[in-house]
Amino acid sequence: MRQLHPDDGALLLMHFAFRGLVVKADELLATYGLTRVHHRILYAIARSERLSVGGLVELLGVSKQALHRPLKHLQEAGYVIARRDEIEHRVKILSLTSQGAEIELLASRQEAAAMQAALANVSAAEQKAWRKIMITLARMV
Repeated sequence: MRQLHPDDGALLLMHFAFRGLVVKADELLATYGLTRVHHRILYAIARSERLSVGGLVELLGVSKQALHRPLKHLQEAGYVIARRDEIEHRVKILSLTSQGAEIELLASRQEAAAMQAALANVSAAEQKAWRKIMITLARMV
């Protein structure tokens, strides 16, 4: 590929690095008829207490319309439950079923293993620099 901009090399590396990070998790998810979007939803719910649908929309930075179809699929497949909040009845609180928690854990383990393998190949200083870049990029949203 030819570079059209001086930072193309870094962007290309980011693209392929992300693909390397998620490839095994994506393969696992596909066996359940799920995608990376589904995993992102499961991952967020697993790590949040009392996460509402609106909170998930905000956390993921997507619209309700974009979230609707994959969340509905997860609910219909028996991986996610949405219950009315006991105090604020208009709010639905999301939780994982045992099946949803198991799939989330299996997929996340794949990604964690890839991350651990990559980080094991660089020094502590290089890890610190990488984390600083990732934090800077994450804060741009």
